Amino acid sequence: MINLPFTYTFPISGVTTSILVPSIVSFFISFLCASGGISGAFLLLPFQVSILGFTTPSVSATNHLYNVFAIPFGVYRYWKEKRFYYPLTLIIILGTLPGVIIGYFLRISFFEELKKFKLLVGLVLFIIAIRLIYEFFTVKKETRFSPDPPQTLIFNWKTLKFIYSEETFILNSSFITFLAFIIGIIGGIYGIGGGALMAPILLAFFKIPAYIFAGATLAGTCITSVFGVIIFTLGGNPPDWLLGLLFGIGGALGLSLGARIQKYMPQKLIRIIIMVAIFFISFRYIISFFK
Repeated sequence: MINLPFTYTFPISGVTTSILVPSIVSFFISFLCASGGISGAFLLLPFQVSILGFTTPSVSATNHLYNVFAIPFGVYRYWKEKRFYYPLTLIIILGTLPGVIIGYFLRISFFEELKKFKLLVGLVLFIIAIRLIYEFFTVKKETRFSPDPPQTLIFNWKTLKFIYSEETFILNSSFITFLAFIIGIIGGIYGIGGGALMAPILLAFFKIPAYIFAGATLAGTCITSVFGVIIFTLGGNPPDWLLGLLFGIGGALGLSLGARIQKYMPQKLIRIIIMVAIFFISFRYIISFFK
């Protein structure tokens, strides 16, 4: 067994590891995921469960706390570079906020047994991964990055229509909000706020490029995660505050750097990053259910 420097036992979670490990791991995870509008929390959770041995409901609260600490730095980068699209952010948040509350109560009741919890997340992510793989081989023309922000043509409770990089996109606002509500429930159970599921769905099923939704999905995840931390804490399952802070420090650096370089990355590469990450986790969780 390797003796790690600065080893510490976190009192709330009981996790024993080097205090350097959480920040290092979260930095690399968030850096890889930032370009796709994902905080990396959905990869951080299996690391906490399988590697660190943190398996109580508080692990979801700690994941929410990581989002709260880390995501504002990535969102700030998108906002500073005028790549933060407010209309899409609003319709996502309207759905995910109530969803994450329902997700909490499901997490501490039906999904308190970890195997069922893993199977649900694995199946959802697997469906998304299959769609992303299909899109990867069938989409012949990818949207190019544009330094100009999206130009909104219509924005109401029925329709969101905008132009970006000389392409016109149309979304059903109420349907996206409803979808965000369902995703918020799943995200509340999983401890990721919902944005990590919304990002690949917007890419795979609605053809929205990551250059548009990255800031929106990150912001949606952050805001719902604030409520997630509050709900879990009031419900008697508080996060491991110190562990969450250390994860957040690494995540803040990773998200900020990842958001900064996203504009230099082709859409195809961003698609690959999201696809590989989601497929890996979905496969791992589904297999673990049958062991």
